[in-house]
This record gives sequence, C-alpha cells and structure tokens, in this order.
Amino acid sequence: MYSLISCVIIQKVFSKLCIMFKLNNLCNKIEEQLPAKLVNFMQKAGQIADNQEQGLYLVGGAVRDLLLGQSTLDLDMVIEGNAIDLAQQLADFTEGKIKIHPRFNTANLKWDKWSIDLTTARTETYVKPGALPEITPSTITNDLSRRDFTINAMAVSLNINHYGTLNDQHGGTDDLEHKLIRVLHEKSFTDDATRIWRALRYEQRLDFHLEPDTLRLLKRDIHMLDTINGDRIRYEVECILGEKYPEKILHRAEELGVLPKLSPALKGNKWLGEKFQQTREISSPDTTPKNLYIALLVYPLTSTETERLISFLRVNKVLAQTLRDTINVKNKLISLTDPELKPAVIYHLLHGYSRHAVIVNAIASNLPIVKQNIQLFLDKLRYVKPTLTGNDLQKMGITQGLQIKKTLQKLLEARLNEKVNSKQEEIKLVEKQILANK
Repeated sequence: MYSLISCVIIQKVFSKLCIMFKLNNLCNKIEEQLPAKLVNFMQKAGQIADNQEQGLYLVGGAVRDLLLGQSTLDLDMVIEGNAIDLAQQLADFTEGKIKIHPRFNTANLKWDKWSIDLTTARTETYVKPGALPEITPSTITNDLSRRDFTINAMAVSLNINHYGTLNDQHGGTDDLEHKLIRVLHEKSFTDDATRIWRALRYEQRLDFHLEPDTLRLLKRDIHMLDTINGDRIRYEVECILGEKYPEKILHRAEELGVLPKLSPALKGNKWLGEKFQQTREISSPDTTPKNLYIALLVYPLTSTETERLISFLRVNKVLAQTLRDTINVKNKLISLTDPELKPAVIYHLLHGYSRHAVIVNAIASNLPIVKQNIQLFLDKLRYVKPTLTGNDLQKMGITQGLQIKKTLQKLLEARLNEKVNSKQEEIKLVEKQILANK
C-alpha cells in the first residue's frame, strides 16, 4: 500500500537528481507528461531494482510517446533480473493485480487505470521464419536489438543514479524527428512477418513514412506472411481495428499488396473509408466498433471466401456468426427494396441474424428504402411479440403444440402489422380466427 511519506521522499530524491544531471531532459518529460501517481510508481520500481542491483528501464512505445509529447497509460518495463519478482513486489506496493507468465518470465500488473508489462531483458533466436522465438535472459542492449523498429527500440533508465538517461543505440530519436519507420536489420520481416502489419499501423497512426530501405524489405518479404499462423495475424488485424482510423492502414495495406494476403477480394478503398466513418458516427465515442469494422471489411466477400477467412483467422464463435450473418443478410437486401413491404415481412427477413450483421447491412447499403426498412426492424420490429403466451392459448382450448405454434405466429404477424394492439384484441383474434374453425 502506498505510504504518503515514502512517496514524497522518493519524489524529492528523483527531482533533485533530474535537476543535478539534466539527463537528456527526459526527467522533465516524465514529470510533465505522466500523472504524478504513475511517476511515483516508476520511481518506486527503480528503487526496488537498485536494492537488488538490477537495471530497470522504461522501454518501447512509452518512450516513443514521451519523446513525441504524447501521454500513455500503458507502460512496458524491462529489468535485467527477474521480472516476476519485481511485479510481485510492485503489486504489494500498489495493491494491484498481477498475471504472470513463468515460461517467458514476464508479468502484467493492473493497477488503478494503468496496465504495466514487466519483462526480463532477453535475446531472441528465430529457429525458422515465422516461428515464435527462443528466449534467453540478457542485457538491455541485447533486448533493444531484438525489437521491431528504431522508434520502439529506446529505453529510459529508472534507476536512481541514472534516472532519465535515454538509451538510443539504434537512432530512434533521429527517426522520430524525420518521421520514419525503420527496421533494425535486413532479416526483420523474414524473422517475424507480423512486423509488416505493425509497420503499416505505426506509419499511419503517427503520420510517418516507411524509410526507403524498410519499404524495399517489406515489399520483398510480403510472401513471408504465409509463415505466420492465423492466430497471430488475427491479433494484428484486431490491433489495426482498434486504431482511430483503421481505414488508413487498410488502404495502405491494399496499396502495397499486404491486404490481399488475407483474402484477394478484400479492399481498403474509398467505400470502406466512408463506411468506417459512418460506423464511428453511430457508435459510442468511448467504444471502438471492431466487430462492425471487420464485418464491413469482409462485406465484399462471398460466403465461401468468408468461410475461408473465418477458418484462417480462427475467430471466436460469436464473431464468426456475425460475419456469416452479414453475408446472408446482404444476399437478402434485394427483397428489402420494396417500399410497400409489410412490417411482418421485414421482420421475417431479418429476424434471427445478429444485431451487428443487420447494422452493418444498414451502413453498407446506399439505398434509402433498404436503410429505412432495416432501421424499422432495429428500432421497433425486433422488440415486438404477442402478449398472449402458450399457456394462455391452452386455457382458451388450443391444446396441440403445432396449433399453438401457428397461432402464436399469427398473433406475432398481427402485432407487427398493427392489426391488433392490445391483449384484448389478441384474444378476440384468437376467438374469431382460430376457435371459430374448431
């Protein structure tokens, strides 16, 4: 648990060191751009690492964002020691919750609104292209050399005597200044072709450019995406769909020939961009509509192509059904173009499909009457149901199961078409049309 006195003492010590050494001004950047509670946490972590005579560093995206003047709530920390031990001590300090991964000697600490990944410094060896790497504990120097891009291969020391020192052995600050995405070595995309998707994601998110040699290597190694299993590709796609403007990344992916590796029929075109924008306009500002995005992405596909993509990406059952339903509803849209369509017909055309699939078809269609009919279903028709139940019908003398089912169906259609509007009117309809025929 936090001790107010200990936090104040730690903060004063680190502030004096920042003033004394003026270490690349990153002390000031940390203090200015991160919440005080998070700064205190990092300083406490540095103190623990010092006590164990181990190097501790803030690494990766958090350092990049600090240098870009952007805030971050997710931190990556690397220790030249045991990451799980450090995580357990920090969990006691913050009363946070940790999830450990003993195989990789890593841990994640969730505390307050923050998520901190703690990793043991390591080297990675790729036995074959596309395989997960073999890991060996190592130093921060080697750890940074295993990373994807120069702008993500920087570290800031959190130890007391070196607090704020920037380790930039691969020229990340220079590439930040020139807005470049650059790999660290010639075999980067060969070792791990998922970096191709990440390169495009960072390029578009940051409004940077692929460094010319990196672009050459990316084009050369696009075929290496075939070495990556569907689970890992799905993760990259999910990350892209979590971006603010995923359509920019997908457009770039199509332009470079990366998107067709998912499916040749996928498009990152102007239509997709417009539909993604419409999706954001109807979605909650705090929610990224990933399921709607991916359903719109697969919209041009046939049922067979959709099944292939579902199988390759191994998406969960709910999303798989949404994608199937999206294509099935798309194939029914011609029936929704009739302006005189009765509500009951609209209901039966759309009932049983996932809500997301129906919404996607409303977004995807450019025909006002189709949008109108779908919206009627979403806003009203899907909630309609008879007041009378099967038990009520039995009490009225209808005893056969099939007859009860047909009667309930007739009542539903009468409700949908507004021929009856109350329980009493339903009773009269049953007495008139059903019991009268007995």
